[in-house]
Amino acid sequence: MPAAIFLSPEDAEHAYYEALRAGDTDTLMDVWSEDEEIVCIHPSGPRHVGPAAVRTSWRQILANGGMQLTVSHLQVAHNPLCAVHNVLEQIQVEVHPEARYAFVLATNVYLKEADGWRLVLHHASPAIGHEEPRTQQPRNHRLH
Repeated sequence: MPAAIFLSPEDAEHAYYEALRAGDTDTLMDVWSEDEEIVCIHPSGPRHVGPAAVRTSWRQILANGGMQLTVSHLQVAHNPLCAVHNVLEQIQVEVHPEARYAFVLATNVYLKEADGWRLVLHHASPAIGHEEPRTQQPRNHRLH
C-alpha cells in the first residue's frame, strides 16, 4: 500500500508536481496507482506501461535532480470515481546564458481507489503554439 493517501485528485496532482520539482522518484511513485495497467508517455517518447516501467522512466529523467516547472491552464473533467486534468507545463530546460523554457501539454488521469486518489495515466506532448518567441528554433532538449 502506498505511503500517502490523497483525499482528492487535486491533492494527488499537487504531490505529483512537488515530487517532480524535488526530483524524488519514490514520492512521485506514491502518487501512482500500483495497477499493472498504468501508463506514462513523455513528450515524443514511447509508452511506459506498469509501475516498474514508469518508475524506470522517471528515474532516468530525474537522475540529475528536480525539474523547474510551473503548471497552469488547468482544465478538469470528473465524476465521483475519475478525474481528468489537462494542464500546460512550463519546464526550464536551460539556465545559461539565459533561461529557456519548453512548453508541454499534459493529461493526468486519476482514479479513486481503496487507498485514495491515484494517478493512472500521464500523457505529455510538446505544446505547439505555446513556445516563447526566442525558443521556436528546434532544440534537442529532453522535456521529461
